Parts: sequence; C-alpha cells; structure tokens
Amino acid sequence: MRKAFSLVLMAVMLIGMLAACGPKRDVEQSKQANQGTTENAQKPEKLVVWVNDDEKQKQALKDIFQKYTEKTGIKIEMVAVSMLDQTKKLALDGPAGKGPDVFYQPHDRIGDIVLQGLADPIDLGDAKGEYSPTAIEAVTYDGQTYGVPTVAETYGVFYNKNLVSEAPKTIDDLMKIAKEKTNAAKDQYGFLMEAENFYFVYPFFAGYGGYVFKNENGKYDTSDIGLANEGAVKGAELVQSWFQNGYIPKEVTNDVMNGLFTKGNVAVAITGPWNIASYKEALGDKLATAPLPVLENGEHPKSFVGVKTWMLSAYSQHKEWAVDFMKFVTNEENSLHYYEVAGEMPANEKALTNEKITNDPLIAGFAEQIQYGEPMPNVPEMSQVWDPMGNALQFIAKGDDPKAVLNEAVKTIQDKIAASGAGK
Repeated sequence: MRKAFSLVLMAVMLIGMLAACGPKRDVEQSKQANQGTTENAQKPEKLVVWVNDDEKQKQALKDIFQKYTEKTGIKIEMVAVSMLDQTKKLALDGPAGKGPDVFYQPHDRIGDIVLQGLADPIDLGDAKGEYSPTAIEAVTYDGQTYGVPTVAETYGVFYNKNLVSEAPKTIDDLMKIAKEKTNAAKDQYGFLMEAENFYFVYPFFAGYGGYVFKNENGKYDTSDIGLANEGAVKGAELVQSWFQNGYIPKEVTNDVMNGLFTKGNVAVAITGPWNIASYKEALGDKLATAPLPVLENGEHPKSFVGVKTWMLSAYSQHKEWAVDFMKFVTNEENSLHYYEVAGEMPANEKALTNEKITNDPLIAGFAEQIQYGEPMPNVPEMSQVWDPMGNALQFIAKGDDPKAVLNEAVKTIQDKIAASGAGK
C-alpha cells in the first residue's frame, strides 16, 4: 500500500492539471448529487464496477450484484482489476470515458486519490450510522466521506492449543510463554511476529502513547509526528527486548513465521485473519485466536485498522445510482454473505456484531481487537513513513539506541514530506 516518493511528487506537480481536466463541480452541487437519492435521477442501463481480482471476493460479489440487478433492473458490469492497480488505470481510463462508476480501494490511499481528483465525496445520510465508527473515520478525509466501507481488518493473536492452554491476556503472559517455549536451536518459539515491520509493531508504540500524526477531531496534523515521543521509545524498547532475549530471531519474514507456525513450532503468532485458512488447515481445532495482550499500563495495544472501501469515481455519469448501489452492497444482509463467502470481516456494524461472526471462534478475536485499534492514517504523507520506520526497526533489532534511532527516523520522515510537497 506504499506509494513511491516519485509518484507522490508527480501527483503534487500535476494537481493543477488534474483539477483543470477533471470533472468540474460545485461543492454544494456535489454534496447534493452524491447522496444516493435516486428519486429524480435517470436510471442507467448499467453501472461499471471495478472489483479486486480475487476469486472468493468475485464469487461473493457476483451473488450480491445479481440481487441488485433483480431489485433495480440495472445491470452491473463487473471488471476485475487488482485494487493496487486501479488508481493508475482510473487516471488513464476515467478522462477517456472508459472508467468505472465505482471502484475498490484500501482506505489509506484515499488522500492520494483525492489529491489526484479521482473520487467524489459522498453523503451517506442516515446510512452512515450503519457502519462502525472506526470504518467511517477511516474513509473520512478533510471532513468529507470518500467511501462506503465494506471490509474492516486488523491483526491479533493466533495460538496453538497444543502448546498453550489459553491466550496470553497480558504482555507479561506473552513474555512468559516466550521464555518457556523458545528453543531457537530446534526452531521452536513461544512467540513470533514480524517485529521489524512497522505495520505490526505500531500497536506497541501506540499503546504507550506514540502516534504517527496527531489526530484532532478526525483531522491529521502531519507536522506533529509522535514516533519518537516517550511512549514510542518505550514501545521500541519492548520490541528490542524480544531480540535481545532471543525470543524472536532477526529478519523473521511472513513466510518463515507461517511455516514454523503451521508445523506446530510456534505457540503464539501475531498476524492477521488472512492466515486463518492456512493455519486452520494445519492445526484444525487446536487453532484459536484472541485480541492483542494488554500492556502493563493497562492499555490495549492500538493496532492499525485497515478498511477496504467502495469509492465513487469522479468521472461517473450516474453518481446517485452508484451511491445507492454501494449502500446496497454493504448493508447487513449482503455484508454477511460477503463474509461467509470471501471470509473478510464486514465494516457494517450490525453484521460485525451478528452472531454468525461473534460465534465464530477464529474471527471473534480480531473483531474484538478492532474495537481497540485505530485507522491507518489516510493522508498522502503516510507514504513517507514506511521506509524510515522500517529502517529504524532494523537498527533497533540490532541493538542501537531506540531513542536516537527514532529521532533520526522522524527527521527523515519530515524531510521526505517536505521534499514531496505534501501537507502544503
């Protein structure tokens, strides 16, 4: 989900051109037009919808799209494009009239998408209350809603009941398991995670008071970076102790961790629900999940929450019906169907708290963790954070002073933001 520096710089340089050649719209007219109120809107013969190129997702959506056609008479043309490639394709196809009415994106790209003029804001009206507050926060940018949330995901604890009888409830419990169950010479570990990956490490910074950008009333102050404050340093010291104590070997990759866990060599792994299928196949009923363990200060680690969202193309000629379609696809009934077929947690609040999910022991732990998480920042400046923090964690793993390393990382992030022109 990271953007290369050069692409962000190019987007900033082109913003004037995009504003000129993109669709012209009055702000108030845009707000009124994009409410999904179809009463006075001409019904189109079809809507073009770009979906992520994933077989299970396409299977689930095909069913839901057919239901919308049966309800409205509008044909849905489903086009599979990897969600990570959609914005580049939309920037080319949209002005040529070949783009979609609706496209599908991870929420942390919203800032870049808005900067490029590719999406229109929408007004969900009363339907806004149907989605989890975290999901709505994730798709809100500069005070406006730029998506209809469909999937919410975060990470948490998997554990092997053959090796531990219950999930670690506190960080002390986790460290005890790590100490008792780790025998690196035999490739056996009490606890593994990608501890040099900022995406997974962030909760242990945030749980002590660290933050990426200061968030005031849903608006990010990207000049205020909290990744070297006292809480962030404390989190970094905790992470460093895992390497120093030999609990986690340096440079553990996702593939290495998954291989060891599915072999039964790891008691506890911190990762996401996308691993449920392979883990369950390997461990069967010995697999269980739980939220992240509580820190010694009593705080829950604040994991990044990612939201996948339907977005309204700025080039769509059928905006009212496109919004109506997005709300239909993400209602409680259809969100549950999507969960049952595609296996992804819904952003619809009623669906997320439905007993079909809360009674699923492997999903319940992640659904609970979402309550303690926070949306990954959706501003363009976020793309300048990943590399400096990834490099910082490598130095921390090797034993360098966490405070000095984090101060340097923050300085690098500030320099990269300034060089990109973002935030001005």
